[in-house]
Amino acid sequence: MKNSIDNLYQLDGRVPIGKALPFGLQHVLAMFVSNITPIMILAGAVGLDSAVSAALIQNCMVIAGIGTLVQLYPVWRIGSRLPIVMGISFTFLSLAISLAGAYGMGTLIGAVIIGGLVEGFLGLFVKYWIKLIPHVVSATVVTAIGFSLLPIGANSFAGGVGAADFGSLNNWIVGSVTLLACLLCQVFAKGFLRSLSVLVGLLVGYVLACCLGMVDFSGIAGQSIIALPRLLPFTPEFNIGTILSVVAVYLVSATETIGDTSALCNSALHRDPETKEMGSAICCDGFVSSVSGIFGCTPITSFSQNVGLAAISGVVNRFTIAIGAVVMILGGVFPVVGYALTTIPQAVLGGCTIMMFGSILFAGFGMMSRAGFSQRNMVIVSMSLSIGLGFTQATGMFAIFPEIIRTVFAENCVAVVFLLAVILNLVLPKKDLVE
Repeated sequence: MKNSIDNLYQLDGRVPIGKALPFGLQHVLAMFVSNITPIMILAGAVGLDSAVSAALIQNCMVIAGIGTLVQLYPVWRIGSRLPIVMGISFTFLSLAISLAGAYGMGTLIGAVIIGGLVEGFLGLFVKYWIKLIPHVVSATVVTAIGFSLLPIGANSFAGGVGAADFGSLNNWIVGSVTLLACLLCQVFAKGFLRSLSVLVGLLVGYVLACCLGMVDFSGIAGQSIIALPRLLPFTPEFNIGTILSVVAVYLVSATETIGDTSALCNSALHRDPETKEMGSAICCDGFVSSVSGIFGCTPITSFSQNVGLAAISGVVNRFTIAIGAVVMILGGVFPVVGYALTTIPQAVLGGCTIMMFGSILFAGFGMMSRAGFSQRNMVIVSMSLSIGLGFTQATGMFAIFPEIIRTVFAENCVAVVFLLAVILNLVLPKKDLVE
């Protein structure tokens, strides 16, 4: 297959570097802040010093790039060969803070390494349990992922949770202009420029934010030119209780990866995922998370915002997204690159992601239509979404349960929706219910 820009919309084939770079960079910018934020929060909560924190941020960029490359270009059965972008998972954050605070970072990292191996081996034997997740369950999980991302986009639009200027006029202006630029480019642009609508919106919003004095470049001068990643910043320790707690959350992460893989295939590749692809995606999720632990980081997982980006742009070329993965690795090796990306204001990212997250919802609705709107499916979807989304908005409801239950389910609507959808699919009669 020749080197052509037309290959942007094909899974395989080469794209000229000059053309591939902006599209790959678009994927990096869509997930960059979300990738480093869990590590920043964990480091602050546990009280790690600034040097260790900086090393972990550097490491998480490298591991996100490595994980993405493995998904794109598999090693044995590890990696789906799909345009999936990997990054540090928010799913583990609350548990990681709790375990690191109680037992230390070494014990947390030991559990991350062992738990990743468990999820990886689970992916190797996916054909034996994937029948528990038919189309209607996958559609429900994808829809739940879309709903769960909407508050993240809205909070970013307003300036980011905890920001001193949250909801300020400047954030409203920058977020709105960014969103409008994305929308206008998506509607009126033609050719490859339409596929760059998110990057165009981000650049417009970033320039406006600079003009409004919302971007701080002061820290760039203090960054070193090059710094190699640091392996084993913490000595792993192994505690059976901690390991079991982390493994439970790994199962939730596997659920999210199944949902993201289904959403990507349906919305961007216009087909259902193959069993082998889902198993290989989970293998990458698990085994590379173990490598993430060696780098001192928490587990990685597929990033839903990049699924939305692929759906909007139509860009699914593995080589192009691999260019973005290389940029992430360079951002870890060259701290100046990474710091420059951190100067993007949250309002700009929020304006870019609003439409992307909505596209995941749309993909979920499309999957539901293909599963069929039977009475049985209606009960599965409506019960799973109403309880999963509703109960997790009232987290105090889970106060009577043990800590492990609260950690896995109280604020994770995807986990609750998945569990309910699987149970309902198993217990309801296979024939359609009587209306």
